Amino acid sequence: MAPPLLTLRDIHLTFGGTPLLTGAEFSVSEGERMCLVGRNGSGKSTLLKIAAGLVEMDSGERFFQPGRTVRYLPQDPDLSAYASTLDYVNEGLTEGDDPYRGAYLLEVLGLTGTEDPNSLSGGEARRAALARTLAPEPDILLLDEPTNHLDLPAIEWLEEELKSLKSALVLISHDRRFLENLSRATVWIDRGTSRRMEKGFAHFEIWRDEVFEQEEIDQQKLAQKIKREEHWMTYGVTARRKRNMRRVRELADLRKQIREHRGPQGTAKLNATEAEVSGKLVIEAKGISKTYGERTIVRDFSTRIQRGDRVGFVGPNGAGKTTLLKMLTGELAPDTGSTRLGTNLEMVTLDQKREKLDLNDSLSSVLTGGRGDMVVIGDQTKHVMSYMKDFLFSPEQAKTPVHALSGGERARAMLARALANKSNMMVLDEPTNDLDLETLDLLQELLADYPGTALIVSHDRDFLDRVATSVIVAEDKGVWREYAGGYTDMLAQRGEGVKARKTEKTAPAKKDKSASSTTSAAKPQSKSKLTFTQQHLLKSLPGKIEELEAKLERLQADMNDPELYVKNPDKFAKLSQQITDLAAEKDSAEEEWLELEMLAEES
Repeated sequence: MAPPLLTLRDIHLTFGGTPLLTGAEFSVSEGERMCLVGRNGSGKSTLLKIAAGLVEMDSGERFFQPGRTVRYLPQDPDLSAYASTLDYVNEGLTEGDDPYRGAYLLEVLGLTGTEDPNSLSGGEARRAALARTLAPEPDILLLDEPTNHLDLPAIEWLEEELKSLKSALVLISHDRRFLENLSRATVWIDRGTSRRMEKGFAHFEIWRDEVFEQEEIDQQKLAQKIKREEHWMTYGVTARRKRNMRRVRELADLRKQIREHRGPQGTAKLNATEAEVSGKLVIEAKGISKTYGERTIVRDFSTRIQRGDRVGFVGPNGAGKTTLLKMLTGELAPDTGSTRLGTNLEMVTLDQKREKLDLNDSLSSVLTGGRGDMVVIGDQTKHVMSYMKDFLFSPEQAKTPVHALSGGERARAMLARALANKSNMMVLDEPTNDLDLETLDLLQELLADYPGTALIVSHDRDFLDRVATSVIVAEDKGVWREYAGGYTDMLAQRGEGVKARKTEKTAPAKKDKSASSTTSAAKPQSKSKLTFTQQHLLKSLPGKIEELEAKLERLQADMNDPELYVKNPDKFAKLSQQITDLAAEKDSAEEEWLELEMLAEES
């Protein structure tokens, strides 16, 4: 068996007197797909930086095979030293790398390569860093939150791109679906040490719970043993002094074990401060539109959102999700149409960019609003130290400035501040960014139990599946449509997701369909090498694809009735299944046609 490409063994690291890593380790073999998981602040990112050779450990061993290459994607890339994004990407290439791959990746990720790094948003800087990391196709890719700030088409493209690479992967991500689709092994960083499971992330949570259960049983056994020894110390018959002293030492060791045991980190306590109940109708929009210059952002969109609905908004970056949200919440007037808000609404907003946090403020000041030591929660007050504990902050962090907090800690601080305000409607813009998986679970539970209404912009497919009662999707040229259920339900009804690459694949079929006869006339010899059945299919498949598209359009027109699900759920389910089956049949036919066309060209 070939030796690992990279090995970390018995890694110890202490920050500010507090041990962060106390014996963590992992190894990466050629082609391996591994995810690093653990709570925010557990040391995942630090361990990845040690693996990349960017952070010096206090003690331990790092071995990296000579002659191999590794690339690391940081959470906060620094492009300030470069004239353009293309310069930044190309500087990461070495001799023998494809000189054009960097420009290709920038284009796929929505950048031109001419951007000034000093004017980039956080999301654009992350995309440029992703292009720089992937361009050399190294032996090992170390990726820290690669999906942050990416839209759904980019996330799904990245999944396919990583699957196609031969590089070994070590991933840190809060995106469950992304981890489930890519990982084949899991390393869990917990209380400074590491555990490894030779299965992907899909099996992690069951394994974690089993470990915690066994640990609790072991601690109970230890406590019982101490109790027995203490009883012997008090009431046992005195034997030889040497034997007695041995048992005294053993009891001291047992007490030390139970005293020094670090139990699992607690869970955050997420409770929304409820305002008075809103009216049954929360938002009604009729034929609203918005145009900027020659570009139509929203075209003739209508919806009714009622109390208790949890509406997800999905679409590529720049589609206008924020614009649509602002029109629905009354912050922005539509060019045409009307928006009516229900009665007694009290809204709270969680901002995606965390812009409402002053980076120089202390954590306690952020939570109290600068008003002493008490947090106002609705009509009540609570000491800031107690409220910090609810969100897994330690007392020592009270005076920590916001800029020194990790991304996950900033996300929790924003949540803590938002949930302290009374509300019966939440507007959450990318609420899952930087949250650890346990806090994500609690946020999902909170939204499930929340008696008010939630509008959620998210690129997290798993989160939408667990939370959303309907999904509003950006389609083409300002058209938005609403589908019942979560992201997967939307896929079943729509026949496809927000997939830019899928559109690119199907476009050539439509374009080349009319040209197929020209090709066959110009090159009759190429057809002679196809079988009779293949020649027949090459001629007939474009017509079949056209028929399937027409059927799909008719079914989709029926599905667009917003009252269909309520009036006739059986018909809704039947139409959904028909659309799914027809879409799969169309995709299969298009793939077969493209394969035959390529075969004809090659022959």
